[in-house]
Amino acid sequence: MVRDMPHLPDVVLWSVPAFLLLTVVEMVSYRLHPDEDAAGYEAKDAATSVGMGLGSLVFDALWKIPIVAIYATIYELTPLRVPVLWWTLILMLLAQDFFYYWSHRGHHVIRVLWACHVVHHSSKKFNLTTALRQPWTTWTVWPFYVPMVALGVHPAAIAFTSGANLLYQFWVHTERIDKLPRPFEFVLNTPSHHRVHHASQGGYLDRNFGGILIIWDRMFGSFVAETERPVYGLTKNIETFNPLRVATHEYAAIARDIRAADSWRERAGRVFRGPGWQPAERVAAEEARKAAEEARKAGPAGERASASVEEPAT
Repeated sequence: MVRDMPHLPDVVLWSVPAFLLLTVVEMVSYRLHPDEDAAGYEAKDAATSVGMGLGSLVFDALWKIPIVAIYATIYELTPLRVPVLWWTLILMLLAQDFFYYWSHRGHHVIRVLWACHVVHHSSKKFNLTTALRQPWTTWTVWPFYVPMVALGVHPAAIAFTSGANLLYQFWVHTERIDKLPRPFEFVLNTPSHHRVHHASQGGYLDRNFGGILIIWDRMFGSFVAETERPVYGLTKNIETFNPLRVATHEYAAIARDIRAADSWRERAGRVFRGPGWQPAERVAAEEARKAAEEARKAGPAGERASASVEEPAT
């Protein structure tokens, strides 16, 4: 049992009416001032995003039970204590944003974590309902905040600062706000920076992981400015509005890849390497197949050239 529980509000829950109001305002703005180049709204897509958000509230409540137990155990074991004061809350929010950056980055580069986070990127639209498209398997996030608990930050303060971070990020999911003045763009995560993060173009992939502050991306080499209009969604879109499939499709893909793997090393890679990882043997075989296909299209001369290339071992 965690003693000395600070009384901190659930900022996300209290903000739900504002989320709904701002979403309606954005929808009306598209009706009054259409933008043919913007991704805009689609009824089924928006409904899926809202459904994912409602589902996440239920599943998050379930995941919190074991996570709070783990945090409480660590908090009781550490001799350190950080008092919950107005100025320490600012420092806690800064620390939480730092660890959020690494959690977010990890959820892009480790496939089993990406299976959770891919939900948030699965829409081909980019609007305020996209912010509500949250995963149902957020149990993957808790290890990243263990250092804060070990340093004496109360678990309730971590919940509060995490909620504040999520609340801040709601407004950056829009195409209706252009770039802000340079000082804001340099320090803060803005709609422009987050549009890049949700883009599927090669130069934009796995960039701009910051929650509230973009300075972490500038410091750790993951920042890219918005220079061309983003194309939203995944590199291979799932083409479904079924919330259950949206929530689980990448886990199903991992299971298929594990069954098809030729070795335990490959199975581990399918789980813990990047989302697009392939074993070297498969990459070489695929390149050889493509080369042979191109040679056949080129005619007899190309086939003779292809025949001189040794097939890779598999």
